Amino acid sequence: MFSLRTSRTRLAGAAATTVLAALSLTACNDGTGARVEGTAAPTSTSPSSSSSGAGSSPNASNGSRASNGSNGSNGSNGSGSSDAKPSAGSRSATNTPAAKAPASSGKPVTCEGSNTKTVAAPLTRPVNHMLLTVTNTGSKTCFLYGYPAVRFGEAQAVPPVIEQSQPQAVVTLEPGESGYASVNLAATDGSGSNGRTVKSLTVYFQGRSGSGSVGAAAHPSLPAKGIYVDDSLKVTYWQQSMNDATTW
Repeated sequence: MFSLRTSRTRLAGAAATTVLAALSLTACNDGTGARVEGTAAPTSTSPSSSSSGAGSSPNASNGSRASNGSNGSNGSNGSGSSDAKPSAGSRSATNTPAAKAPASSGKPVTCEGSNTKTVAAPLTRPVNHMLLTVTNTGSKTCFLYGYPAVRFGEAQAVPPVIEQSQPQAVVTLEPGESGYASVNLAATDGSGSNGRTVKSLTVYFQGRSGSGSVGAAAHPSLPAKGIYVDDSLKVTYWQQSMNDATTW
């Protein structure tokens, strides 16, 4: 009996030992992540938690906001704002004055052939008239004294002046400005004598004293076919405006 009980006891102990070993082995190989007591479980990071963690990271969110903030330079670009003001350079360019004739320098001089340009132009109205235009081409103000002493062709005398045309003040020309005088070429009613066609003209300038000519003479060109003149030739005093010159 003792022997039988002992054998049974040993069989029972061996069976219990076998069961415990099987349970221990099962626990170690269980895919549920069960671990042996006292052993730290390894930390595993799943791809989904890693990617979601990067998106929810404070630094990452701050980085995205900072990136959007850098794009906020659109807001700081005041150049696109309606309140933007032009630069001083643009204002100075906008307000640049128009070019003017060169300013006069030095003491005024007498207008004559060397510091002026003279143009002779026949007029249709008044008929039988010609306009003389004298332009100051120098750098100083010049005075047009008296009236033009004109000589057509080989004439030996200059025509008289129309006294009523005398202006109240001496004609003054700044550089680039012009003065005017008209020439009555021939009588409109055909009463003039010694009519002829001339093809050359010389203009002499008077000085302040009004006696004789000063400086160089001008030689304005005439139409190729010439102009018709007679002994009724007369000239006006120099005038500041063209209208004043052509009223006589």
